[in-house]
Amino acid sequence: MFYRPEEGHDLPHNPFNAIVTPRPIGWISSRGTDGRDNLAPYSFFNAVAYVPPQVMFASTSAKEDRGDTKDSVANIRETGVFCVNIVSYAMRDVMNVSSSAYGADVDEFEKAGIEKAPCETVACSRVLAAPANLECKLTQVVQLPGAANFVVFGEVTGVHMRDEHIIDGRFDVSTFRPLSRLGYRDYACVDNLFSLARPDD
Repeated sequence: MFYRPEEGHDLPHNPFNAIVTPRPIGWISSRGTDGRDNLAPYSFFNAVAYVPPQVMFASTSAKEDRGDTKDSVANIRETGVFCVNIVSYAMRDVMNVSSSAYGADVDEFEKAGIEKAPCETVACSRVLAAPANLECKLTQVVQLPGAANFVVFGEVTGVHMRDEHIIDGRFDVSTFRPLSRLGYRDYACVDNLFSLARPDD
């Protein structure tokens, strides 16, 4: 089949998210100027550069108590910092609890019973049990077409990796099975790895 997005697809659910898969999940922690922590997962997330290391995530909806966006973007606009927490398969349920559209006065760490730890280079909290955390300073927020579509770019200023996931000098994702987002309400985890050498290696 072929469809033009502006004309609709005549399917019961939007297939776009099922086509662009799998997508890593950026579990974004931030802190408002009131000192309240926030934690929310975003499946439009990825690394975008090596030197300096940079990441991005996109927020695509808004909450009434935040105007044109959600808590994460609102906090990051205010403070200029955030942290990306990597989601393991074992953390799927608590990650899902933090995905609800709670009020701006709710700390999702507390709501989901997630232990937090302070970041080293930025003023916000991180998920202590996450396999890795990327502390970031905001470089820019870009508004995309669409009322609530914002992309947040950040430079990584600090990296935490749990020692049990460093095997023979490599960060071994098979030890924690990173969670990824598929379409609809579907998820997957990484548990089948293989290597390919480039032709010029």
